[in-house]
Amino acid sequence: MKKPRKHYTAEEKVAILRRHLLEQEPVSKLCDELGLQPTVFYRWQKELFENGAAAFQCKGRTDHQAEKDRIAFLEKKIQRKDEVLAELMGEDIALKKELGEL
Repeated sequence: MKKPRKHYTAEEKVAILRRHLLEQEPVSKLCDELGLQPTVFYRWQKELFENGAAAFQCKGRTDHQAEKDRIAFLEKKIQRKDEVLAELMGEDIALKKELGEL
């Protein structure tokens, strides 16, 4: 019978990699203990080193401010669209009443 596949969270992956890198536990011991393939372990390690710089990047307020500005712009655009639609629908109803279609 096949063993169900275990999905590790990002925190669990980091903890496993930390055990190898800081506590000097052999990859073979970790893989046997956790039921991992060594290729999976090394892929996690590669991803950690390739994306590790993201942990140190400054998350400035400019990104949030730009996002807020864009949201405000889009909300104004939607409000204007709604106003135009309401005006056109009002004119349409008035014309239908005038022509006796309602």
